[in-house]
Amino acid sequence: MTELLDKIAFYFAYPTVRYALIAAVLVALCAALLGVTLVLKRYSFIGDGLSHVAFGAVAVASVLHLSNNMLIVMPVTIVFAVLLLCAGQNAKIKGDAAIAMLSVGALGIGYLLMHVFGTSSNLAGDVCTTLFGSTSILTLTPTDVWVCVAMSVLVIGVYLLFYNKIFAVTYDETFAHATGIHSGLYKLILAVVTAVIIVLAMNLVGSLLISALIIFPALSAMQLFGRFRAVVLGSACISVICALLGIIISVLWSSPVGATIVCVDMGAFAVFTLLGRIRSGKT
Repeated sequence: MTELLDKIAFYFAYPTVRYALIAAVLVALCAALLGVTLVLKRYSFIGDGLSHVAFGAVAVASVLHLSNNMLIVMPVTIVFAVLLLCAGQNAKIKGDAAIAMLSVGALGIGYLLMHVFGTSSNLAGDVCTTLFGSTSILTLTPTDVWVCVAMSVLVIGVYLLFYNKIFAVTYDETFAHATGIHSGLYKLILAVVTAVIIVLAMNLVGSLLISALIIFPALSAMQLFGRFRAVVLGSACISVICALLGIIISVLWSSPVGATIVCVDMGAFAVFTLLGRIRSGKT
């Protein structure tokens, strides 16, 4: 045990590992907070759709040789998040169909652009890093971390400020609107902060695994808790702990960061499902 702790202390002496830990905790926390609302509103797979849009935007940025791809990725992802979450009931293509179409379309266009116009000598490696995260989170710079901190604080602040309104819109949008709550405005806010977190999470788990950060902590908390606030707090704690364990395991055993965090989240879901069954007497 002492040897393991010494090994952990040795690795965490490196600034890049500390940067990865900070980014992982913040992104996991924000994804968990938003995840509860998205799961309850049956938008669990919006992470997939928007992450693939972000992948397509990254491809465009790489083709244009932009040094800062956020100039394209963030605005494009926000626009599509608004279109998906704020589309009216009269939209001809709704819900899961719109997300699926957007997801595969953006992924296909992004890879085609990178293949045809890209100048990288390691296209497969670039695509793998973008899709699965790879070790990109272990190469974060101080600037990347500060951007992550600023955006995460913004998301958490917005969520806490409008918590009651988000709660109302989550459970019954029609009733919330009838009581005077501008549901469209809060859906817009939700769309923007969701897009921000998905773009940040691409460096953590890659675009293909982002939905895991949104879905698993929320579903895990729902196995044990029944009240909305308890589910939100439980989801946040589970997500942060899983991110910490994932980073530590990844650093110690040189496993892919994103995939490791997802596997830890899956393990947590299995544990909480068992605890929920024990609590309800359904073992």
